[in-house]
Amino acid sequence: MKSFGKRAEGLRLERMKASALWNGDAFRNLHPVTPGLRDTAAPRPTVSDFLCGGERRVPRGPLPSMNPTAAWHTPPGSGLRATWLGHSTVLIEIDGLRVLTDPVWGPRASPSRLAGPKRFQPVPVSLHALPPIDLVLVSHDHYDHLDYPTIRELAKTDVPFVTSLGVGAHLEAFGVRAERITELDWWESHALPGSELSVTAAPSQHFSGRALKDRNATLWSSLVIRTPRHAVFFSGDTGLTTEYATIRERLGPFDLVMLEVGAFHPSWGDIHLGPANAVEAWSLLGGGPFLPVHWGTFSLALHPWDEPAETLLSLGAAKSVPLVMPRLGEPVEPSQVERVTPWWRGVDERGRGDVVAEPQPMTLPKSMPWPVD
Repeated sequence: MKSFGKRAEGLRLERMKASALWNGDAFRNLHPVTPGLRDTAAPRPTVSDFLCGGERRVPRGPLPSMNPTAAWHTPPGSGLRATWLGHSTVLIEIDGLRVLTDPVWGPRASPSRLAGPKRFQPVPVSLHALPPIDLVLVSHDHYDHLDYPTIRELAKTDVPFVTSLGVGAHLEAFGVRAERITELDWWESHALPGSELSVTAAPSQHFSGRALKDRNATLWSSLVIRTPRHAVFFSGDTGLTTEYATIRERLGPFDLVMLEVGAFHPSWGDIHLGPANAVEAWSLLGGGPFLPVHWGTFSLALHPWDEPAETLLSLGAAKSVPLVMPRLGEPVEPSQVERVTPWWRGVDERGRGDVVAEPQPMTLPKSMPWPVD
């Protein structure tokens, strides 16, 4: 299937092999897993667990959302505004420029239109209703971050892409012209032509792959967006790593920190944060307004759909974390958020008259990596 993408070759592959993160056959994480980060006693979920296990993995009704298009017509007074569009897709307006992170409008986080994790919450605005985008960021090549149908549509425009080493081969296979693609190794930066905006790839602790035989064939990164006035940190997917302290020293402080909080499991503690480790990562990064991402869209783990939000809200209150938790599609200026309204509460109660959504089918093609995220 075309959605699998393409393996790097030629000069692209040679550049990948020159990276200090290349171990001879594939990319690797920088440090060994911190002791206690992954619960080795916890069994990894099986396909049966995903098909039948867990409770309240999807909401009973639609989540509150709003159409942001009218608000986008007015520039943010502070110069920095973020609109969470679901999962890890965020439109960032920063000093007159618009940056889109890990854009996913497709119906499934899967190479197939018929199988794999199905979206339970639509994007609050159509892809064609977006304002002009100046830059698209893709942190890594997993299906819930690099979405074939979305990239196919964006390829019809002239928007440039910045991504991690090797991912450009997928983008080209999906129709993006080579001259519009910039691939970064960790600590490399790209300056957007004609602007004062730069993007720097930074460490994360994860893995990559779109099929069984391409595990870690491309790099995964966190990404830092910076202008002379503002800086934004985007985690992509990651487990907790001490590299966050280094990121703070080299690239901080941050006016907005976007960290993944959903799709976690004790046996995945090395590759996903979850809310508790996200708060620890936020602290290592030096703080700043914290917008949680990677939840509220797909069922990619066994925990209740709203557990990331509830746990984070409790931890944030105990540790004085300045949380930024807008509704889907609600543009917010991080410097102006004073408190969190738990808008997700009551969704299941309001939806009790509806047909209860069962856990999304996880009939996975044999060529899909595991875990799926």
